[in-house]
Amino acid sequence: MGDDEKKEGKRAQRATSNVFGMFPQHQIQEFKEAFTMIDQNRDGFIDIEDLKDMYASLGRTPSDKELKEMLEESPGPLNFTMFINLFGEKLSGTDPEDALLNAFKNFDPDNKMEISEEYFKDLLENVGDLFKPDEIRQTWKEAPIAGGKLDYEKFVRYIKRGKEED
Repeated sequence: MGDDEKKEGKRAQRATSNVFGMFPQHQIQEFKEAFTMIDQNRDGFIDIEDLKDMYASLGRTPSDKELKEMLEESPGPLNFTMFINLFGEKLSGTDPEDALLNAFKNFDPDNKMEISEEYFKDLLENVGDLFKPDEIRQTWKEAPIAGGKLDYEKFVRYIKRGKEED
């Protein structure tokens, strides 16, 4: 196995462990049962035929377009790990990673993947859902800020995946 393959395997393993850390074990078991009910052909992936069969058992027949739109919410083949990821995003109420990055890019005209700490604080205090001083202090404890700059790419990864070991 080459070095690139080893790195990819390690990265996938870390992402998987973060996903399963998002929920208590009993909830993961419930997700597994739901996934198994939807995965009608038991191949480990939910595809359009699985969705058709599941909906038919409920007396519904959504269009192929609707079913494809559902499947397109997953960034890749819909296996159990992706299934839990999707639930995590829906239940945690955060936007997908690329949407968060794009939001930060609006405040980064030079595309340096960073914004000034003071500017970020100003945004938190004055735009959208306003942060209270104690919420800002808590954010600063976790945010990747160095030299007065917030590395928003790392910050978004932290929001979506939790703190990763280096």
